[in-house]
Amino acid sequence: MLHIKKDDQVVVIAGKDKGKTGRVIDVNPKKSIILIENINMIKKAQRKTQENPQGGFIDIESPVHISNVQLLDKKTNKPTRFGVKILKDGSRVRISKKSGEVI
Repeated sequence: MLHIKKDDQVVVIAGKDKGKTGRVIDVNPKKSIILIENINMIKKAQRKTQENPQGGFIDIESPVHISNVQLLDKKTNKPTRFGVKILKDGSRVRISKKSGEVI
């Protein structure tokens, strides 16, 4: 089970974008990689098409390994680990280890 899901706010803790925060766009649990908005940008050559008649180079996000990010604590605005709390109705929620808030 991965601890990071789509639309979570995460902090990059290793690599060239260390310290930056962003929203998770896509998660690939089999490869343990995630795509984060405006993080790990690379330039890609784009062929001329009808949608893009100019062609040229475009900037796109490249995947980041899941071990290089941590969840962002909304209360303290810092990276945090998470825990799982079982509510009275039997549902499970993720909580921040630093502040105890529900993520």
